[in-house]
Amino acid sequence: MQRVVPTRDPGSAGPDQSASDRVGLYTAEQRARRDASPWTLVQGLLAPLQFLIFAVSLVLVVRFLATGEGQVVAALSVVVKTLALYTIMITGCIWEKVVFGRYLFAPAFFWEDVFSMLVLALHTAYLVGLCSGWMDERSLMILALVAYATYAINATQFILKLRAARRGSVRRVAQSEADEWAEWAV
Repeated sequence: MQRVVPTRDPGSAGPDQSASDRVGLYTAEQRARRDASPWTLVQGLLAPLQFLIFAVSLVLVVRFLATGEGQVVAALSVVVKTLALYTIMITGCIWEKVVFGRYLFAPAFFWEDVFSMLVLALHTAYLVGLCSGWMDERSLMILALVAYATYAINATQFILKLRAARRGSVRRVAQSEADEWAEWAV
């Protein structure tokens, strides 16, 4: 019988890692993988692009709901937004696998990934409703607004998490520099 030796999950800080090994959201190894991955740049480019598509589409959807005009353009914009969402989700899963060793639900981004599933479900429901005809145009646009609201919440989750990590990183660098100066002065 072959003995299986358990290994530490690359997506989490195990007991063999001290608190100082974890730098905010990332261990030193995860940070190195993140910085070396081309998927980090892809995510950095897709996120603002998707937000721009969202903003334009939101205006078109609200315009249709307010005036009844521009239904085709508004519907097309929601489809484009949904395709952008699928693209960023797929590439984000690849990025998460490279950095954390799993495609989804890495501890550092668990709740953001959970909420992302709701965002995907609502956008997909829009596509199903559009293609199947089981919803009228106005109901589809209201569903799009609900999907967009969840997207806005999810984007805010990620922004707040990354800002907190960046602030923590800046604090750690400042503390490290202060410690070096203190050692030098002694």
